[in-house]
Formats: sequence, structure tokens, C-alpha cells
Amino acid sequence: MGLYADHILPRAVAWGMSGEEYGRQRAQALAGVSGRVLELGFGAGHNLPHYPDAVSEVLALEPAEVNRKLARKRVQACPMPVTWVGLRGEEIPLDAASVDAVTSTWTLCTIPDPARALAEVRRVLRPSGAFHFLEHGLSSEPRVARWQRRLTPIHRRIAGGCHLDREIDEMIAQAGFQLERLDHPYMKGPQVIFYLYRGEALLDGP
Repeated sequence: MGLYADHILPRAVAWGMSGEEYGRQRAQALAGVSGRVLELGFGAGHNLPHYPDAVSEVLALEPAEVNRKLARKRVQACPMPVTWVGLRGEEIPLDAASVDAVTSTWTLCTIPDPARALAEVRRVLRPSGAFHFLEHGLSSEPRVARWQRRLTPIHRRIAGGCHLDREIDEMIAQAGFQLERLDHPYMKGPQVIFYLYRGEALLDGP
């Protein structure tokens, strides 16, 4: 860790992901979320203004402790209670079947063990619950995908472990979820970074 990883990078990410286009994508991804919600990778709280009124509580899981400071004003302005519950997606400190929804925005690209984290998501979701996600990952365009694979080793070093080449839909399906909805919008900017996976997944069996 150190100064860059603990303080500089989280602040740079919080600033860079606060734009209007990010907000539009968040609003679309979080539409339909309700009840008690666990958010993986809470960050600086940018999702809070986009949660529907039907959300009763947000449980925030976030590894970068500086983000608690960066999120303070958004948490204070939020109409629903926000509770910090843990640091790592691979170890969610909640009871089984205890949340109505799990949300993840630009998070699965960075979690060191995404398969284990998704297994934890399955565990804490109620049977009727849903996983709402907004992630960037491997493009369906071969030319872009080749560059993503080439650049990922460098990008991981400068972006806190962020992978450009994870196949988000495959990861979610392999974790035992049924993909209910999946869109692939591009955001403005380099295609290697802004190929998105936006959708909703349901539990698939016990």
C-alpha cells in the first residue's frame, strides 16, 4: 500500500467518476433497486443520489478507508440510512439471505478474487433478491479486446489492481446467477476503458 494507493488514487478515482455521464449510467443501473441494499465498492458514495425511494437502507462495503471521508457529505444528505459494514468483497460480514439487493458499480474489475466475492453475494442475497451491476470489461470487438489484454498488466499497476479484460457477464454466470438483463453501452473516451456491462442478475437455483 502507501501514500499513492491509500490516499492519492482513491481521491483521483472519486474526482474522475463524478461526471454527468457517470451519473446517467448509475441511474440506469440502479433503477428498480429496493429494500435493504448491500453496495460492493461504495467508493465516495456517488451512487447514493441515484437510489430509488424504495431503498430502505444501504450497507456500504469499501476497502479504501479514505473514502469514508470523501463520502461524508453524500452520506449526510442521503434520505435513507447508510451503514459501513466491511472492507472486502471476499468476506462480507452479513448473515445469509439478509439483503434484498446487491449493487456493484465499477468494482468487479478490481476485486482480487471476484469469484469468491460473487459467491459471497449469492450467500447474502435473499432468494427473491437481485444483483445490479455496472462494470467495465472485455470488449466484444476483437481489436479493442486485444489492446485491453495488452494494457491490463500496466493498468493494474497504476489503477489499484483494475483489470481492463475481465468478462463480467461470464464471471456472474459462472457464480450461479441467471442474467436477467444485460446491455453493453460505450461511454465517451478510450474504448479499452469504457466498454460497459450494465445489467441485473437473479439467483439461479439453491
